[in-house]
Amino acid sequence: MTDAIRVSSPITGTEKTLSFEAGRIAQLADGAVMARIGDTMMLATVAASRSVREGIDFFPLTVDIEERAYAAGKIPGAFFRREGKLSDQAILICRLIDRPLRPSFPKGFRNEIQVVGTIFSADQENPHDILAINAASCALMISGIPFDGPIGAVRMAYTTDGEWVPHPTFAEGDAATFELVVAGRALSDSVETDIAIMMVEAGGTEGSFEKYADGAPKVSEDVLAVGLEASKLWIREAINLQRDLVKAFVAERGSIKMIEYLTFSDYQDDVYARVQAVGASGLAEANKLTTKQVRAEALAAETKLIIEQLKDEFPDRTSEIKAAVKAITKKLVRQRIVEEGVRIDGRGVTDIRPLSAELDLFPMTHGSALFQRGETQVINVTTLGMPRMRQQLDTITPDEWRRYMHHYNFPPYSTGETGRVGAPKRREVGHGMLAERALIPVLPSEQDFAYSLRVVSDVMQSNGSTSMASVCGSTLSLMAAGVPIKAPVAGIAMGLVYEEGKYVTLTDILGAEDAFGDMDFKVAGTADAVTALQLDTK
Repeated sequence: MTDAIRVSSPITGTEKTLSFEAGRIAQLADGAVMARIGDTMMLATVAASRSVREGIDFFPLTVDIEERAYAAGKIPGAFFRREGKLSDQAILICRLIDRPLRPSFPKGFRNEIQVVGTIFSADQENPHDILAINAASCALMISGIPFDGPIGAVRMAYTTDGEWVPHPTFAEGDAATFELVVAGRALSDSVETDIAIMMVEAGGTEGSFEKYADGAPKVSEDVLAVGLEASKLWIREAINLQRDLVKAFVAERGSIKMIEYLTFSDYQDDVYARVQAVGASGLAEANKLTTKQVRAEALAAETKLIIEQLKDEFPDRTSEIKAAVKAITKKLVRQRIVEEGVRIDGRGVTDIRPLSAELDLFPMTHGSALFQRGETQVINVTTLGMPRMRQQLDTITPDEWRRYMHHYNFPPYSTGETGRVGAPKRREVGHGMLAERALIPVLPSEQDFAYSLRVVSDVMQSNGSTSMASVCGSTLSLMAAGVPIKAPVAGIAMGLVYEEGKYVTLTDILGAEDAFGDMDFKVAGTADAVTALQLDTK
C-alpha cells in the first residue's frame, strides 16, 4: 500500500485543524481525497467518462453522498437494517456541493462527471457538509478533470453575543441565532487574493426569536453583509490548503495528467449569424409580449418561421438553429433590461408583480391558503398533529426528531408540461427545506404550542420564485390554522444581470429571468430580521 500524501492547517480563530489526504485510498478513481475536521472524516471521489454520450446537449454532473450509519456507531433503523435511499439531509448536501462546482467546469464540457462523498466517521460535533464541499473540490484539483478551482467553503454561526464564529459544532449552531454556509473561488492564484462568493445557504435556528427577545441582536442585511465578508478568510484558508495538497501531490507523483476532452457548442457561428439576420427583429417583438403563455406561443411561431427560412441553407441542422434562437433571445432580454430598464413582462427592474391571497380554501384542512404573485400560484396547507407525530430522523447527526416538516411539490402541469409524477426530486426537497428554514425561527416552542406541524406547498402555476411564494403562503396557512407564530414571514427572489459592463439588480424575478440572468438570490424574513437566504451564481 502506498504512503498517503497529507496536508493540514489550523483553522483561524478555532482550536480545530482541517486536513486533506490523497494517494492511498480509492486510487482507481480519477481523484480521491480523505478530508478531516476533528474526528469527522469523509472520502470524496471523482470520476470522468472519457467519451461523450451521442446527442447529449447538457453537462452531466452527478453528486451523491453516502452516509454510512457505522460512521456514528449506529445500525440503520430501517426494516432491512442497511442504508437505503438518500436521506433528505444527504440530498441537501448533494445540492450544496453541486451548486458551486457546476459553474466551474468549461463551457461546452459534456463528459460525464460523478462526485461521490462517503462519510466514514461522524464525531457528532463537526458537521460533514462543509467538509464534503472542500473535499470534492480538492479531489477535482488532482483528478486531471478540467476544473476552474479550487472552491472553498465555510459555515458561520451568528452567536447571541453578535459574533460570527467559523466552523461551529452542532451545539454551537443550535445555540446561535443564524447559520450561514458560504462557498467561493479565489480571483487569482495569490494566497491573499479576494474571494468571489458563488453560493450562499443560510437560515435562522429554532428559538431565534426567543433569543432576540432576550436581547440577542437580530440578523439584518448589515449583519449578513459582515458575515459574508468575514467568511472569505476561512474560504481562502480552505483554498490555500487544497493548493498545498496539489503541490505535494505533484512533488510526490509527478505532474497531474489532464484528461483529453472536447468542448461542444450548441451551434456554429454561421448558423448564429443567419438566425440573427433573419430572425432578430421578430424575436425582439415576441419578447415584448408580457404574458408568459402568449409570449411562449409567439416565440414558438417565430422559431418555426426561422427554421422554415433556413432549412434549405442548413439541412439537418435544426437543433443548431433552435439553440441559436435561444442564445439570441437571451441576449435580447438582457440588453433590454440593461439599456432600457424594461423586463420581459414589461416591468421596471424594481417592480413587484401583482399579489393576491385567499384563506380557508378547504373545509377539512386545519389551515389553508392560496398565494399568487403574477403567474406564480401556490396552495399551502397546514396540518397539526400530536407531539408523537413528529418525524424520527435516522441519520448520522445528533438530530433525532423533526417537529416541523415542510414539503414542496412541483407537478409538471404547473408549467403547462407533461412529466413524471411521483417521489420528490432533489430540487423539491431543497425548496421545501428552504421554506422550512425560513419559517422555523418564528414558530412557537413546543412548550408553548404542543403540536407537531406539517406544511405542504403545492405549486399550481409556476413563473418564477415558487419557493418564496411557498414561504408567503405558508405564513398565511399557519395563521389560518391558529398557530401563534411570532411574526409573519415573506420571501422574494432577486436576480442580477451583468451586460456591457453594467450591473442591474432585478426584484421578483420570472422563470426566464432566472434562466437568462447571472445570479439567483432568494431572501426571506420578517419586517426586521432575515430568516433564510439562498444565493447561486450561474
